Amino acid sequence: SLRKSAPKFLLDVYHRITVEEGLSINSDGHRRTKRDAELHENEQNFITDLDKRAIDESDIIMTFLNKRSHNVEEMRHEHGSRLWFDVSNIPNDNYLMMAELRIYQNSNEGKWLTTNKQFTVTAYAIRSSGTSKNSLEPLSSVNTTGDYVGWLELNVTEALHEWLLNTKENHGVYIGAHALNKPDREIKLDDIGLTHRRVKTDDEYQPFMIGFFRGPELIKSTAHSTGQKRTKRSTLHQRKKKKSEQHNPFLENSMENTRSCQMQTLYIDFKDLGWHDWIIAPEGYGAFYCSGECNFPLNAHMNATNHAIVQTLVHLLEPKKVPKPCCAPTRLGALPVLYHLNDENVNLKKYRNMIVKS
Repeated sequence: SLRKSAPKFLLDVYHRITVEEGLSINSDGHRRTKRDAELHENEQNFITDLDKRAIDESDIIMTFLNKRSHNVEEMRHEHGSRLWFDVSNIPNDNYLMMAELRIYQNSNEGKWLTTNKQFTVTAYAIRSSGTSKNSLEPLSSVNTTGDYVGWLELNVTEALHEWLLNTKENHGVYIGAHALNKPDREIKLDDIGLTHRRVKTDDEYQPFMIGFFRGPELIKSTAHSTGQKRTKRSTLHQRKKKKSEQHNPFLENSMENTRSCQMQTLYIDFKDLGWHDWIIAPEGYGAFYCSGECNFPLNAHMNATNHAIVQTLVHLLEPKKVPKPCCAPTRLGALPVLYHLNDENVNLKKYRNMIVKS
């Protein structure tokens, strides 16, 4: 469900990227502006400046909701809470850049609402010592106040990196809190309104982890084709395509504007590719393509390279030996795709070189 905290975060990230790429349209048919996106982010208190840098530098953003693991014993600490995330589905060819843990604080549910008392919230990696007692290793901390309402973020890159190297080391993360002036006295997370329990009524405020990765750029269309039902749907679509091979409904002006090299309209509908069962957004996109002849003289709108200009001149001298330059894109844009990894996890991937810009 997109109402849960982790998918909701990715949906905000998706909207931000589409605005920056000029792909986002409001319900009134007008393009969403960067100002619209920033206002939305501020309301949700979701995307921080650190997130924005990581979003720009990463290709794949994965989110993980807190789950129960029967293989890991509960911590015996009284006041804190242990969170566990299933990271077993992360592909080996993804390079981890950064990982964050998000936990929501609602001071209205704490007992320090009327004070400006300061607290420190710390994330610890749980280490197994081979005995009944586990040890805790600090990962990162963040300071907060008793009257704060919003998301807290903690850096857990080191922990996720170790889990990816060896999944058996994944014993989860322990969250502890203490008053800023009393570091040796742990307080209950509930006392400062931290949401740490798995309650269905609070899906949109559940703790979650974000992983920012660099990964392969090519689309793997078969990666999500699992299960008989999904395979049947894909096969039926292939049969339909064979009947309409001579006429492609996506292409417009395919015959009229082939004389001179220029951009042509091409709209890709993911439903026609059989990908709509795993792609959440977008439903499709304007890919465009370049088509036409590159005749001498090359016009300014063709954005011809020096190589193309020289090749054109040589073609005039030796038309049988050297062909005309080919009509090709000079600038390509990225397309963000929000998709289901499985029933619980939603990912966001920026596919580069998907849209012809010029």
